[in-house]
Parts: sequence; C-alpha cells; structure tokens
Amino acid sequence: MTLLDIRFLDELVTVRHAIHACPELAFEETCTADLVARELAAYGIEVHRGLARTGVVGVLRKGNSARSIGLRADMDALPLLEKNDFPHRSRNEGRMHACGHDGHTVILLGAARYLAENIDSLDFEGTVNFIFQPAEESEGGAAVMIEDGLFEKFPMDAVYGLHNWPGIAVGEMAVMPGAVMAGTCAFEIAVRGHGCHAAMPNQGVDTLLVASHLVVALQSVVSRNVHPCESAVVSVTQIHGGDALNIIPDDAVLRGTVRSFKPEVLALVEQAIARLCSGMADTFGARIAVSFDHRYPPTVNSAAETELCRRVAEALLGTHKVRKNELPSMGAEDFAYMLQAKPGCYVWLGNGPGTGGCTLHNPHYDFNNDTMVFGISYWVRLVEAALPSDAREAKPGVEP
Repeated sequence: MTLLDIRFLDELVTVRHAIHACPELAFEETCTADLVARELAAYGIEVHRGLARTGVVGVLRKGNSARSIGLRADMDALPLLEKNDFPHRSRNEGRMHACGHDGHTVILLGAARYLAENIDSLDFEGTVNFIFQPAEESEGGAAVMIEDGLFEKFPMDAVYGLHNWPGIAVGEMAVMPGAVMAGTCAFEIAVRGHGCHAAMPNQGVDTLLVASHLVVALQSVVSRNVHPCESAVVSVTQIHGGDALNIIPDDAVLRGTVRSFKPEVLALVEQAIARLCSGMADTFGARIAVSFDHRYPPTVNSAAETELCRRVAEALLGTHKVRKNELPSMGAEDFAYMLQAKPGCYVWLGNGPGTGGCTLHNPHYDFNNDTMVFGISYWVRLVEAALPSDAREAKPGVEP
C-alpha cells in the first residue's frame, strides 16, 4: 500500500491557513463550521449542523451495507497569544490554533473529498460519518455532541480519532491499545486564616504560610499513596492571595489538576488530598475547603479497533514506522467520551521534531503541512478496512 496521490493538497493548505488565521474558541467556531459545511457540500457530501451548537457532521454512503463508522476532527482553538510572524498567523488577538485542530479539520476534509471524488474506485461499502467537533479544549464538546444525539442520529459501529504529535517524525504514527490519554480532574483549595499586620504575625493565622505548606505537601500525595506501578500526577498551577505588602491576608486559593489513567486512582488521589487538607487545617488552626471538578475521563482504545488501525498504518507506512509501545500521555482528550460510548481507536500522527517551539500549546506552534498526505491516506485506507465490500468480507483472512 502506498500514499494516495492527492492532487488538491495545495488547496487544502490554503484552507488550513484560513482556519489558522481565524481561530475560534469553544462553541464559538461559527466561521470554521461555515467553512467546513461549504467544503463538504461542494464535495457532494450530505451535511448536518447544530449538534453541540457549532458541530458539523458529513455523511457519505456507498452500497447497501448497514455498517457505519465515524471519523472525528476537533475544530476549536486556544486562548493564547500567537507569537509567530508568518502571513497566516492569528488575526484574532489572544486566540490561536496552538494544538493543530486546524490541521485535523483539513485532514478530515481532505479525506472526505478524496472518498467522495473516488467513491466508485475505492473498495468499501457502508456509511462514513465525518464528525467535526467543537470545544475539545476543556469544554467537553464531544460529550455535548453525544448528549445532543450524535450516535442516535448517526448510528456508528465504531469511531476513530487522530491527533498530530510533535516529537514523532512525519511519516510515522503511534497506535497503542488501552489507555493513551489520561483522565483529569481540577481541584480548588480555599484556605481561610486570620488576617493581620505583617509585623505582628502572632496575632493571626498566616494563610499564605498554610498555602505554601500545602503546595509542598501535595507533592507527597502520589509518591506516598499511589501504588508505585500505577501513574498519577498532581500539579498546583495557581496560587492567589493577598493585596498589600504589609498585610497577611484572610484568604488564599490554590488550584490545579490531578491526572491518571484509571478512575479508581483518581478517586484515591482525591481522598488523599482531602485528608491532607483536613490535617493541615488542624495543624495551623486554619479552615480549608477543597472541591473537585471532574473533567475528561481517560481515553481508552478498544483492542479490536486498535488492531485494525495498526494493520492499516503498517500497510501504509511500513511496520518500522508504526509505534506500538509508545508511552501514553498525561494530557487529556475529550474523544474519551466517544470511546466510552462506542468502540474505537485514537492515534497519534507524527508532526515532526517539535523544535523551535513547535510543541502543543506553545505560542510558536504551527501544524506541519507535510503530515496532511499521511493523515488523509490513513483515513481513506481505514475506511476501506473498516467497511469492507461484500466481496472482500467473503474471503477470510483478507488484509486491508
């Protein structure tokens, strides 16, 4: 199997640059969704809008098979000031495509166009649902699409996702079974002491001293509560308190995240944090309230669908260019909700070395256009493998 001859790649680059220049945040992807809908309609693909406000679903059918799959791309940008100076840099101040969702969107558009234009010569039967999802970055757009009836309105046997990955070479992929992205939970710890003059700390309860001890003590939660063979991360990312140089404040707030690949480990860490806060309050005579906000569950690939994706990737790229034992990421991904509802697989597509700031969520990031041909070829070949024609289905052992 070789890469597809995609003669409209230059057009796709132009589309990606347009999306990159006009980034939109969660549930505000109106212009992006309009562009996606126009492109799909131009390819002759059935277009549906309105799920999760700005979501778009394109539908392509071939033959009479009842089999159906979903291919998903995320569309939203990040609240980040872009520091690139190329012509397609963000024109929306303080918003940026720093995670490559512009590239994911265009790769899926490219696959939709190729499938539609070559439908008679491609070997598949069934329905392909092209899912353009809003609000992946922290707002759970996948869950909202599901709540709005994604899988009822568009029945699917399996659903597949793809994300570019700096640090993996262009032309390589990572396809792993099981947990590939962590589940995440945000926490807030409110500390109430007793404010006083900075020159007379004996007259109060030093809220900032308590908060400082908490920051250090929280780093013991994983190392002394979680089994050494399990994985979890506790990170304090905010600490707020005080307004004047000569006043010890009444209140301070700490915020951060907990991440793990298993819900039971997340629960264990939460219990340990609550216990630590209670003990710290008693130690210093403060009052401490802790709350947890459960965000995304772990992203867990199903075995059969992962094996299918691995075979497709190896046939396309070569066995030595498909990483099967890559370490999972502690980052979170709301495609996890789709994988809770349907079997499927989420893969990483090499975006290059990540030098010069080209890492995810970095103000110097830009999606690597050279990855497009690999992503589009993968999607098309996956459709053929997941939706085999009756002729191929009748022949046991036929590889994609």
